[in-house]
Amino acid sequence: MRQRRFLPSIKLLLALDAVVRHGSVTAAATELNLTQSTVSRLILSLEEQLGRELFTRERRRLIPNAAAISYQRDIARALDMVQRASMSAVANSAGGTLSLAVLPTFATRWLGPQLGRFLTAHPGVALNMSTRYDRVDFATEAYDAAIYFGDGDWPRVNHLKLFDEQVTACVSPEFRQRHRLDTPQDLAALPMLQLETRPTAWADWFRGQGQEPVGAGGMLMDQFSMMIQAAISGLGIALLPDYLARIEIAENRLVPVFRQAVPTSGAYWLVWPDGNDQDTSLALFRDWLSQNASGASG
Repeated sequence: MRQRRFLPSIKLLLALDAVVRHGSVTAAATELNLTQSTVSRLILSLEEQLGRELFTRERRRLIPNAAAISYQRDIARALDMVQRASMSAVANSAGGTLSLAVLPTFATRWLGPQLGRFLTAHPGVALNMSTRYDRVDFATEAYDAAIYFGDGDWPRVNHLKLFDEQVTACVSPEFRQRHRLDTPQDLAALPMLQLETRPTAWADWFRGQGQEPVGAGGMLMDQFSMMIQAAISGLGIALLPDYLARIEIAENRLVPVFRQAVPTSGAYWLVWPDGNDQDTSLALFRDWLSQNASGASG
């Protein structure tokens, strides 16, 4: 049974969240479209309900203590979950909503262009997507599943392997004309663009060429989309998954160098929390992914 004392109203929690985030009652009041005195009263009511002080009063300022800061962090996640659930209910009142966390470039370059077929085949499913680099905490975040790149070592979740990653080194046509690229070792003197989440990518590529790895000295980026544009602009050599490189190669904006389709140590996975296997929308999406991802890396 839930105890009412520990279930403050949304109005009280929104006031706490806004004051701690902004560090100002005035800014919180503006965000919530309330008066400053109303916000202060809401904070006082929350403290009285919980039976503990959350703020230090200095003149007209409310200064959050350590308990308030920790509480706000947890409350913010809970409010996000309530908001997502409400949005899902409005988006698809008949049910069948799937909330998915996915890697940004994977979402825009592989998943997004194909989603129309899934939604046409399953019109009762409402799909909500958010891009994420880091792993989702299914216990505290309102996601039904996630797509990530790695070694299948995400603990306490179910895994579906989508496809292995194979990469190709690509440069702009102008870059290819300006630089000597006879052997993989020629890359040692050239800028090799790097992705933050793939620290061993170039070492894997050199081994795939039958060569000893050399240190990569190019720019460090956090998205493949940025790396693609940098390579097209002639700023260096991009090591790209095949499903990303195909479009630019076909349009002659990038050209491959040396042996293509070198396997890396990671793969793309769909993961979902234990106990969610029977969710109908997830099962439909999982089956569709399994069928459509089989040829993605080839």
